[in-house]
Amino acid sequence: MRLAISVVFSSIAGYLLGVESLQWIEIVYLSLGGYAMVGASNAYNQIIERDLDAKMKRTSNRPIPSGRLSVPQAFVVATLLTLLGLFLLYIINPITSLFGAISIFLYVSVYTPLKTKTPLSVFVGAFPGAIPFMLGWVAATGSFSIEAGTLFMIQFFWQFPHFWALGWWLYDDYKKGGFFMLPTGKRDSSTALQIVLYTIWTLLVSLIPVLGLTGRLELSYIAAIIVLALGLMMLYHAIRLYKFRTEQMAKKLMLASVSYITMIQVVYVADKYIRTWL
Repeated sequence: MRLAISVVFSSIAGYLLGVESLQWIEIVYLSLGGYAMVGASNAYNQIIERDLDAKMKRTSNRPIPSGRLSVPQAFVVATLLTLLGLFLLYIINPITSLFGAISIFLYVSVYTPLKTKTPLSVFVGAFPGAIPFMLGWVAATGSFSIEAGTLFMIQFFWQFPHFWALGWWLYDDYKKGGFFMLPTGKRDSSTALQIVLYTIWTLLVSLIPVLGLTGRLELSYIAAIIVLALGLMMLYHAIRLYKFRTEQMAKKLMLASVSYITMIQVVYVADKYIRTWL
């Protein structure tokens, strides 16, 4: 549920950034449709990984491995959520529904199978994971543009330090399920260095709108300073992980990354409407 809510939050933020005339019914469709799409992706994922989920502490109580839901029942739920989500997003506009479908396909058919094969699964998974922020803009405008692309890139780069920190923190549990989450497969200095580098990239991409190169997606100097401060806080935790390489540091970075992506979306939206009112 937390993941679904975060996706809906990102989508609404993207919608508020892209819309010129607010339509509350579209926000309702986007929220319910996005929630259903995430639910469908998770349901398919848990069907595929049911045997692996049973081996890990953090997933052993999921509906299928715990016996609360059978595989056929889960498949029905996943299918109904897919159809509902696609329908609600299609009502907004077809391209929004298309990106929703692409997200489910990549997550279930490409990312999920690769998780036990190669650390590159995180790279593949970053594509569907980066769609929600962009999806909101597409829902508001009915088209893909440089603005939507910029929102996509922000959430795309952010996922690497976020998921690598998560993979580091829960390394032993992931190992039980046979998942390869870290770029080197180990909690070593190379992995920690890549986390620092991708954190820097995330920060830099988040500041691009202040340059005035991203169409209607703009960022004031004051908002850019706030985004910079938030990014430096996340970078601080990434450097601490590189220095100490402990599970505790990884957990702190993971939590800092969640705060970062949430707060910059709030800053982006607030900055737009404050500039509009002024």
